[in-house]
Amino acid sequence: MVQHLTKKLLSGMTLPGIALAAMLGIAAVPAQANAATLRMAWSQDATGLDPHKQTAFSSLRLLELIYEPLVRLDANLQITPAIADSWQFSADGKELTFKLNPKAKFQNGAAVTSADVKASFERILDEKTSAAARANFLSIASIDTPDSATVVFHLSQPDVPILTAMSDINAAIVPASEIAAGSIGTTTIGSGPFKLEKWDPNSKEVLVANKDWAGGATGVDGIDISVLPDETAILAALRTKQVDFALLNDPLVATLVPKEASLQLNRVPVLAYHVLQLNPSRKPMTELKVRQAISCAIDRQEVLDTASLGEGKVTGPLTIPALATDPNQLFCYTRDVEKAKKLMAETGYADGFSASVIGATGEPPTAAAEAQVIQSQLAEIGVKLDIKMMELNVYVDAWLKGDFDMAIALNGGRADPYTMYNRYWTKAGNLQKVANYIDDTLDGLMQKGRTETDPAARKVIFGDFEKHITEMSPWIWLYTSYSYTAQQKNVGGFVPVPTGSLFSLAKVTLQQ
Repeated sequence: MVQHLTKKLLSGMTLPGIALAAMLGIAAVPAQANAATLRMAWSQDATGLDPHKQTAFSSLRLLELIYEPLVRLDANLQITPAIADSWQFSADGKELTFKLNPKAKFQNGAAVTSADVKASFERILDEKTSAAARANFLSIASIDTPDSATVVFHLSQPDVPILTAMSDINAAIVPASEIAAGSIGTTTIGSGPFKLEKWDPNSKEVLVANKDWAGGATGVDGIDISVLPDETAILAALRTKQVDFALLNDPLVATLVPKEASLQLNRVPVLAYHVLQLNPSRKPMTELKVRQAISCAIDRQEVLDTASLGEGKVTGPLTIPALATDPNQLFCYTRDVEKAKKLMAETGYADGFSASVIGATGEPPTAAAEAQVIQSQLAEIGVKLDIKMMELNVYVDAWLKGDFDMAIALNGGRADPYTMYNRYWTKAGNLQKVANYIDDTLDGLMQKGRTETDPAARKVIFGDFEKHITEMSPWIWLYTSYSYTAQQKNVGGFVPVPTGSLFSLAKVTLQQ
């Protein structure tokens, strides 16, 4: 019934606001009854609350409103202050010193101190934590805290991208007392702009403003977030003004927003990338020529056009505009089925093979469509692909274990290529069991890029990295897309950014 009525709403029919609100599970309040609370909706809920462990976009988007890292990236991907007021590298690049904002407080009223910073990074570096970004910080040899407002990271080698890595919410600063109590992930005590007052998994979150936030007053007193798995229902709620702001993932829905005179669509290219991950530890993907055949058999533009309405562009591994290689210069980015068949035959798989591909329902919403297009394309070289769609939390568990033949994934981009990829493509990378492939060339190029300070030289290094990894074909990079948010036109102050961050909700206002 809900789905049927939603389709009618999308075709232009309307329902009374209270009736729609009841059907969608949103509080039935008149529009702007409480102008200080932003009513928001998204389709995927957080899968957990530990900022050091979460990898799902849905979790990170929530946690970045509650926790803070030392620094953060602005809309131009430049480093700006967060918990830290200032920072400085030593002349030899092996010492990084931060001065903390004296106004920074956790949401329990305690000051953020250097002891909290040290404890947070020691937790990230502890293998038992299984921190998502651990590999970004392996150059940290020791941490000194000469006073409560000063933190000194001693590095085993110059580490150019470490500052960018520290801007990630996976490097959030959490209270040392909560680490000692073992309560990270069960309680949420950050220093960010909002406190998590209530979380009903897969239903709603209630955020209230942190009046002690060092970043100043928030633009609204709180954010009420409804989790509506059907994005057409989100659009319907926007149309009837039951929702002020929404995160959209499905381009099929997002492209309908500009047709609504009362709504505004925010659309920005992002660094995140859609990818077909192969598992090179499983036969026959252990064979280089089989992986290369798969790469040659896939028409990336067709995947983009079919799954995302062409909303994006074909990409290689590096999605940072200043460093990206022209895909036409990368291995087999022009589809060549005959070459693919020849490679299969040379490895003894002229008749193909059977495999499965996993995908998550809803993140991205294009996953099933991508899998179906790839299934059809690979069938032309004899690969029989069984598609297994999973709930997001089940998918994430399987993905982190590397328990798949192939996986459709949407992976986060970063402003620095080393920060973006070292956890997969270095020998010490903490997600090596997800990548299941490494060689000396990849590891060597990543290490060179880590220590090189000259921008032109780094571009050459990472250009070589792109060409090598696409030729080795452990993954098949597909395309980059857009971040979409939709809002009522009385919502002001939101700034979309290439990382997909929603952090600027901290300064959003509702105008009467």
